[in-house]
Amino acid sequence: MTKPMKYAALGGAVVLDRERARVRAEDLCRFIDASPMPYQASAEAVRRLRAAGYRLLDEGEPWKLETGGRYYIRRADTTVLAFQLGKSAPSASGFRVVGTHIDSPNLRVKPNAELLSQGYWQLGVEVYGGAILATWPDRDLGLAGRVVLHSKARGQESRLVEIRRPIARISNLAIHLNRKITEEGLKLDKQRHMPPMLGLESTAEGEVWSLRQLLAREMDVAAEEIVSFDLGLFDVQPCSFGGLHEEFVNAPRLDNLGSSHAGLSALLVASERPTVSETTWVLALYDHEECGSQSHQGAMGTVLRDVMTRIAASHPAAGANASEEAFRAFARSFMISADMAHAVHPNYPEVHEPDHRPYLNRGPVLKRNDNQRYATDGDTGARFIELCREAGFDAQVFVSRTDLPCGTTIGPIAASASGLPVVDVGNPMLSMHSIRECCGAWDQDLMIEAMARHFR
Repeated sequence: MTKPMKYAALGGAVVLDRERARVRAEDLCRFIDASPMPYQASAEAVRRLRAAGYRLLDEGEPWKLETGGRYYIRRADTTVLAFQLGKSAPSASGFRVVGTHIDSPNLRVKPNAELLSQGYWQLGVEVYGGAILATWPDRDLGLAGRVVLHSKARGQESRLVEIRRPIARISNLAIHLNRKITEEGLKLDKQRHMPPMLGLESTAEGEVWSLRQLLAREMDVAAEEIVSFDLGLFDVQPCSFGGLHEEFVNAPRLDNLGSSHAGLSALLVASERPTVSETTWVLALYDHEECGSQSHQGAMGTVLRDVMTRIAASHPAAGANASEEAFRAFARSFMISADMAHAVHPNYPEVHEPDHRPYLNRGPVLKRNDNQRYATDGDTGARFIELCREAGFDAQVFVSRTDLPCGTTIGPIAASASGLPVVDVGNPMLSMHSIRECCGAWDQDLMIEAMARHFR
């Protein structure tokens, strides 16, 4: 077992390899900066998978899989499932699965988005997920996502678009006009107060502004080719390190790109081993967790069970009875559901259960709720605790206060949809669902090490 270094002067932080931890934290920042929307996060994950030798499979075509082969599928330009085929049939050795999600709360653009109010061009938006709205005003906002085009020459196609300059802003109301804000807090109406400003009507030089024209110029296509889009706003400020010793990562979308990066990194680390494992490894990067997972690319859908069933039946060592192969494989499998966890806040310690307060830079958190908001039980929790111990550190534990409702993850949803035993874990963080969040700079390394031991 690697002996961890403990930094008493830094709040008891646990570091296995400080140089490696820094490299992985920097890579986390690159992953987040490249992923302003789930479409871009999916594309970045695919880019990394392809660089490691993973090949795209078409769900509509027959699969011919090879032992040790590296493959991935993609649904709706967002959800990605990647796997490396083990030597043994999954019916004999099972699957080792890590599931996360790549969507984050933000503001999504409405189909008929152009608004004109008091001489300002604005954008109609819908709140996606449980965003902390008070963190969105007075930020420099860009626009990103997917645009669906149609032309006679190319037919229908989807393209990604990213406008990484501050074209939009939601301005706060001056305190002189909102005297009660200090005592009563900022109160924002989703419909009236969240549309951002994009410019002034008076500076349009006679042009009738439209979102399609903006997108057409950015993508170098004709506005008439744009049929539809899936777009969202994002903070253009890149990730940064903070704290006296740069022990914090300040970034948008840590929930849950932090876990997605850890799962992807662990799979790629495990894929570098010189010998092929007996077990088949699966990474599921889902969309739509923040709005309930109820979609064909979400954890409540069939995508994980579909892919695992096909792997079990298509493995070179599989038997002739496809259903029997799948049922046996599911019974021998285990899934880690990774979603960021709540670190104790120095200004609000009372909102935590006194004996279950996770700290930044002390490693991954085991999340437990007996009302099944998290899927962890005694058995699955023990498995993850052992993975952490093998890596050289002890897991932290989070339980919500009894008098506070508990959030949930893809864990219980995936367990119900797939029938797999699941453990819910996550790295600790602050400011969850803010436009800009905070986590420990050394925790990413610890989570990757634990997950890499799960893939074996």
